[in-house]
Amino acid sequence: MCSPPLHSPEIIYSWVFNEFPSFVAEDSRRFISQETGNLYISKVQTSDVGSYICLVKNTVTNARVLSPPTPLTLRNDGVMGEYEPKIEVHFPYTVTAARGTTVKMECFALGNPVPTISWRKVNGHNPSKARLRKSQAVLEIPNVQLEDAGMYECKAENSRGRNVFRGQLQVYTYPHWVEKLNDTQLDSGDQLRWECKATGKPRPTYRWLKNGVPLWPQSRIEMVNGVLMIHSVNVSDAGMYQCLAENKYGTIYASAELKILASAPTFPLNQMRKTIIITKGQEVVIECKPQASPKPTITWKKGDKALRESKRITILPHGSLRILNASKSDEGRYLCQGVNVFGSAEIIASLSVKEPTRIELTPKKIELTVGESIVLSCKALHDSTLDVTFYWTLNGQPIDFEKEGGHFESIKAQASSADLMIRNILLMHAGRYGCRVQTAADTVSDETELLVRGPPGPPGVVIVEEITDTTATLSWSPGADNHSPISLYNLQARSPFSLGWQTVKTVPDMISGDMESAMAVELNPWVEYEFRVVATNQIGTGDPSAPSRVIRTNEAVPKTPPANVSGRSGRRHELVIAWEPVSEEFQNGEGFGYIVAFRPNGTRGWKEKMVTSSDASKFIYRDESVPPLTPFEVKVGVYNNKGDGPFSPIVVICSAEGEPTAAPIDVKATSLSVSEILVAWKHIKESLGRPQGFEVGYWKDMEQEEAAEKVKTEGNESSILLTGLEGNTLYHLTVRAYNAAGYGPPSTAVRAATKKSPPSQAPSNIMWIQDGSHVSLGWEPVRPLPNESDVMGYKVLFRQEGQSNSQVIETQKTSAVVLLPDVGVYIIEVCAVSEGGDGTASPQIRVPSFSGGKVTSAQSTLHVLSTSSSSVTLLLALMVPSASW
Repeated sequence: MCSPPLHSPEIIYSWVFNEFPSFVAEDSRRFISQETGNLYISKVQTSDVGSYICLVKNTVTNARVLSPPTPLTLRNDGVMGEYEPKIEVHFPYTVTAARGTTVKMECFALGNPVPTISWRKVNGHNPSKARLRKSQAVLEIPNVQLEDAGMYECKAENSRGRNVFRGQLQVYTYPHWVEKLNDTQLDSGDQLRWECKATGKPRPTYRWLKNGVPLWPQSRIEMVNGVLMIHSVNVSDAGMYQCLAENKYGTIYASAELKILASAPTFPLNQMRKTIIITKGQEVVIECKPQASPKPTITWKKGDKALRESKRITILPHGSLRILNASKSDEGRYLCQGVNVFGSAEIIASLSVKEPTRIELTPKKIELTVGESIVLSCKALHDSTLDVTFYWTLNGQPIDFEKEGGHFESIKAQASSADLMIRNILLMHAGRYGCRVQTAADTVSDETELLVRGPPGPPGVVIVEEITDTTATLSWSPGADNHSPISLYNLQARSPFSLGWQTVKTVPDMISGDMESAMAVELNPWVEYEFRVVATNQIGTGDPSAPSRVIRTNEAVPKTPPANVSGRSGRRHELVIAWEPVSEEFQNGEGFGYIVAFRPNGTRGWKEKMVTSSDASKFIYRDESVPPLTPFEVKVGVYNNKGDGPFSPIVVICSAEGEPTAAPIDVKATSLSVSEILVAWKHIKESLGRPQGFEVGYWKDMEQEEAAEKVKTEGNESSILLTGLEGNTLYHLTVRAYNAAGYGPPSTAVRAATKKSPPSQAPSNIMWIQDGSHVSLGWEPVRPLPNESDVMGYKVLFRQEGQSNSQVIETQKTSAVVLLPDVGVYIIEVCAVSEGGDGTASPQIRVPSFSGGKVTSAQSTLHVLSTSSSSVTLLLALMVPSASW
């Protein structure tokens, strides 16, 4: 026994065996009831001996409480024999559950052997959603519904017998509104009827409250099955009412307010004074609907006299006045008065009767062709005292002149007429055109029919009836002829290989307008096609039909051989045969390939080789016994899974001539700069193995020939300039010829060393004197390092700021005079010149020129870029006037 403490809300039970956290595992022999917390062991075993503690856990707070330990000992005074099941745990005889909740019913039995538990619903099947838990000791029914209610049976069974328990599951529902109340306003003396409806199990009962106080039946008040009736309501009945629907499981409320109206008659402002204009013969209703409670008594006057009703003039039940077949005699002033116990009110209306408006729309029926124009004329005959307004419609809808792309224009020539101009008519402009004339008294309209002839509409769905390798039988349904009979059809096709839609040949050659099928011919086998149909009539050619489904023509033997069969260069003893591959459009089926046939000139038998790739464009035949430039007759055929196709015309092709056999002679290598060597050679002409170009290999003195870098020439070149080399480095060089067959023997290696690097030191201590446009420059000489080229002279580079090309002055001295040709700012640099190239340039000098090449008498100015003790002599020399330099 667990004997749990008082608790709220639900708790979960478990049992600790001997010590925490060793828990009792539930199985067919052991069961913990989640209703009582008790632990049941159907058949005790030696392993069950120990101490048991009941643990309860609050599902909300997760708080835990442990019971005092309960020891279980094993008696030695006897042995328990086998016995039939005894149900110790079972669900109540009556289980009640709310619809939508989860029901859990427990059933566990003691017994030896251990009983087996089974469940069934008496007089029915267990719900499909039901689940058995804890070795079938718990039947769980989620989301229980009314149909799940009934008698359930738990059966415990072993080899000694069986035991059964039955209980009733009752499913209830809370009351639920089906029909609620609505706020209501009634006039004093009216009858109130309110009805509220609710469902529930058990069926709910109803009670009524008024202003929170129970309402009871009285002489004027009836309450039956949720219906409340109050006869002849008065002000005392106003208030807030509530309908209560309740059963044993709950109560629901519905509320509504009852207002009792009591007021003198009043009229809306829009009815107070109005002028009504109608035409002769019309019916008119003059409204008189005062707001009042209770309902007022209505009386009418014309002028000062009470209005007499007749067959033509009647007062309607709600108080308004109706006049049929109006005439001039009905014109005048009408007064309506409403009276009840609280007061009275009246309204006045003036009635004016005019001559009816008549309309004439011309022309009455028109037939036009797409692109033409027309003017519709609308004239109105109306009462001269009334203004008229014209409206144009197409098929009952107003014409939007701004959105119609300039096709429509409304022209009002006179006060009583209007024209509609329709320009460049389209098929969509066909239909009923209406002219509506509106006055203050009446509205009249007239219509005319416009029929537009145009090119045919698109034919219906194109169906492929039958397909062969070169034909397709097609059918279609005719489209709209747009009032001009279809004269002929044109059949078009599209494939992955066509440029859009193309007209195809058909049988018959001309497809007349009364035909709905034809055969497309001269199609290519094994090609996917789509088809469409275009109709033509006297007016023109219409839009095409929607494309048919994509179909593929049947396979056939290929009929197109490869084109441009020719030879290609190759290696010695090779015959290289090339051709233009056949387009997929002409392969005519799967398994497409080529048959290459060849024979030496003058022989009879053909050698044939299969090339299985449809994309192949060449075949190489190698035979060591074939001498170079042996002529062969060659043809290339085609085949696919359906069979062999034709061969191309026979052409004569020679076998490969072989690689070059002679090495170049007179190879010379000349160093040009720090990074360039010019290599030149001569080649002995050969009858076979003619070179396509030459390959130059070069490597450094300390490297092996295998590490050589290579550069190729093409054609009959006999020299090449090697660039990007390292300075002051010895290189070895060889030359060999090559062609498609391979490489010839290399020449004897030659040697050449690149120049030393140019000086890395820039000219320093630059000084200059500017005299007008003349700039006299001087600098210290550059002294190269041991591994650098000797200085051969200097370059002075100058350019105008913003330009990229510099002018150059070369000198072997350490001074120079620069004439600045134009006005502006000049940038000047100085660098040393050596056989290894130009050295590092000096920092840039910015010199302004104001005279642009003209000699002036401006004062000379000495400038120094950098000074040192070693530059004093140079400085003194520069101070001498420039004319003496």
